[in-house]
Amino acid sequence: MKVAGWISLLLTSLITILAFQGLIGFSDQGPDWGLLSDSYFHSILAFSLKQALLSALLSVLLAWPIARALYYLPDLPARRLFLALCLLCFVMPTLVLITGLVSLLGRSGALSPLVATIFGGDWNLYGLNGILLAHIYLNMPFAVRVFYQQFKSIPDSSWKLSMQLKLSRWQQLRIIEWRSLRGTALVLFGFVFVLCFNSFAIVLALGGGPKSTTLEVAIYQALKYDFNIPEALMLAWTQLLIAGGLFLMVSRFGSSHWLSIDTAREEWRPVPTGWRARMMQCSYFMIWVALLLPLLALFSGVTQGDLLRIEWGSLLKPTLITVGLGILSASIGMALAYAMLTPIRQMNLSAQPRKRVLFEWVATHALVAPAMVMSVGLFIFLLPIIDIDRWGIVFVGILNTALVVPFAVQKLKPRLYQFDAQYNALTRSLKLNGRQRWAIEWPFIRSVFLSTYALVLVLSMGDVAIFSIFGTKDWTTLPWLIYGYAGTYRIAEASIASIVLLSLCAFILWLFEKVQARHA
Repeated sequence: MKVAGWISLLLTSLITILAFQGLIGFSDQGPDWGLLSDSYFHSILAFSLKQALLSALLSVLLAWPIARALYYLPDLPARRLFLALCLLCFVMPTLVLITGLVSLLGRSGALSPLVATIFGGDWNLYGLNGILLAHIYLNMPFAVRVFYQQFKSIPDSSWKLSMQLKLSRWQQLRIIEWRSLRGTALVLFGFVFVLCFNSFAIVLALGGGPKSTTLEVAIYQALKYDFNIPEALMLAWTQLLIAGGLFLMVSRFGSSHWLSIDTAREEWRPVPTGWRARMMQCSYFMIWVALLLPLLALFSGVTQGDLLRIEWGSLLKPTLITVGLGILSASIGMALAYAMLTPIRQMNLSAQPRKRVLFEWVATHALVAPAMVMSVGLFIFLLPIIDIDRWGIVFVGILNTALVVPFAVQKLKPRLYQFDAQYNALTRSLKLNGRQRWAIEWPFIRSVFLSTYALVLVLSMGDVAIFSIFGTKDWTTLPWLIYGYAGTYRIAEASIASIVLLSLCAFILWLFEKVQARHA
């Protein structure tokens, strides 16, 4: 299994190496170093950092009070359903959210007149406003789940001691809450910053012009419209240096148990009363409404006439292709992630922290490598070798797999480390072979494995960037069909297709949660 792990690490690294080789080998000029003194480069770099910084900061700050409400008020109605909605929001295909936001807050959106009245007629969804809204919508629910799990790790004895010492609410917040959450908050901020810094579809759809362009979109424009390889390469290395460096720092300081399931374990904690309880309840119900509005807007924008007009048969094939590609990518991605964690677990057991962090970064490096650069680089590398039009869909699957591996690694890693800490010495003393060890390990990791599979399956069904390079009309996926509808202002058809895709994602998460609960 250790050999399979090294091969898996090599294969995922090879995709990135070949992609950059494709870009470097296509032009003898190399990166356009003159871009460093160009005001255009400075402006897009500044906007990339600004939108990622604001998105991460607002997502983390807004998540904190919601997580507090969930923790301190266990009797809140539909609390588990809310946590499930948070998970769905984080893994939701971005085009579904974009369609919902346009239906709600676009130029003809249902709430646009109200928002225009509040902001004095200056409201415009396109630009920094829309980018921040979309990023907060996707990442704030994720931060809520992480903070909530961290709150639940506060030992009961801390609260009981604080009551005996008669600490005030401010002292409890400063001494107990902040000390418990500050490490998680920093890691979470860095992770969300990297996600937003690498955001592509949201900025492309809601950016609205050159003033709201990020490095990722500039790379796409340099390659798609200008075919300026030196400029794209310079932008790509800049993005990789910033996002990769930050992600390495985040990995160095550790990671939280993100996206963990709600165990529903009852703990003892102070119960707020009076205005504090009412404030928490208000924030909880307000965030419910905020998360549901873009989804409900998809339904409100569809009339009976739209339902009769649409060719439902045209949705069937893209839906089947999307599900088929998702299952293939998720299955291979899970196998690769489990295999590459084998040598990393050995480093963890043998107390080699520097090597462990380095290879964890290699296993998850696709999270920071620009997806557009990887797609175009691999496309250029393969262009003289194979018939891309014929085999392009295969590389959609390969790149989709490479991009979901980091999420699978991040989710499986804590559980496997936990197994090693509890059972490694026992399995070694019993001299179990690989099959016997797996028989013990599988029941221990089965619950996390199933939830991880559901997550990467949903994530792999929502990609657009890779398909825009390798896809063909014969293999159109559902997200690409939505993009086509939205690009031609067929918002009703885009809404219907988005509802189908959203329903699929929700069904997959619900199904695996049921299976997971049965085997927990």
